[in-house]
Amino acid sequence: MEIKTLEWKKGKLFLLDQTKLPHREIYVSCSSHREVAAAIRTMIVRGAPAIGVAAAFGLVLGAKKIRTKAYLSFRKEFDTIGDLLQATRPTAVNLLWAVERLKMVVRKNRGEKIETIQNLLECEASRILEEDLVVNRAMGRQGQILVPDGSSILTHCNAGALATAGYGTALGVIRAAFEEGKEIQVFVDETRPFLQGARLTAWELSKEKIPCTLITDNMAGSLMAQGKIDLVIVGADRIAANGDVANKIGTYSLAVLCGAHRLPFYVAAPLSTIDLKTRTGREIPIEERPPEEVTSIGKQRIAPRGMRALNPAFDVTPHRYIRAVITERGIIQKPFARNLKKVFAKEG
Repeated sequence: MEIKTLEWKKGKLFLLDQTKLPHREIYVSCSSHREVAAAIRTMIVRGAPAIGVAAAFGLVLGAKKIRTKAYLSFRKEFDTIGDLLQATRPTAVNLLWAVERLKMVVRKNRGEKIETIQNLLECEASRILEEDLVVNRAMGRQGQILVPDGSSILTHCNAGALATAGYGTALGVIRAAFEEGKEIQVFVDETRPFLQGARLTAWELSKEKIPCTLITDNMAGSLMAQGKIDLVIVGADRIAANGDVANKIGTYSLAVLCGAHRLPFYVAAPLSTIDLKTRTGREIPIEERPPEEVTSIGKQRIAPRGMRALNPAFDVTPHRYIRAVITERGIIQKPFARNLKKVFAKEG
């Protein structure tokens, strides 16, 4: 069953509002880059690949409203729009990657009319969307061989169709294993504080009729000790050159637990998530979100008024805890510092 996270139709970007799931399936219409930026910032659309695609179309919407016919003026305004979109969520490198890709279209077509450049930008954004769908399915095919028949998998946050243009990264691997006829059981942790696991991943898996069980975040270690979890698969928002991975807060804890229980910990992410310019995880910027997401669940306050709260959206898992990285080009093993570079060398 296809889940449409976003759709470009008649010059507008339509986004499935993930803040309303699982109770209501509502699409938000964006007709300006500022509306797209707000949707990314407020997590109407979320997940590294999905916000990359959304930002690409945000740039298209912004470019179409630039009135100048002079190339240099157009490029200056366009770059400003790109910078605004890049600043919405600083950890996910796919956002930066998509914006830079569209900026390159502008740079390479200096001699063309502005209208032609605007049309080329729309074509490039559509390509990014279509490529993401192809990449996710390829990742699923590559990764499902790591999932034994009859296994129980724990996944964290949401790395499914909702986090991409469709199909998913970590959930794409799980989906592909299920499509292969493997009997699997998925444990979905709730993923505090924004509850992406409880609200989104559980919703996706239920729609696909993939057997799943919701757990609280602090149950994982106990289940591993009881032998009820065989492996963990997560997505990623940025992978550094040495293999360190930034992903939703709580990922690091699961990786350490896997190490303690000698369980494989896998990361599934497209090549666009790998950032060879960032040497280690220490250089990855970590987004700090509003403390209200911690002190409240939805509109219901759960902490005393005036209580301070920390809310880093991501943590960094050191590469030593990661068994392998699953990409559309294959499964990357250790040593990551060497083998990540090799994949990009082949791409070139």
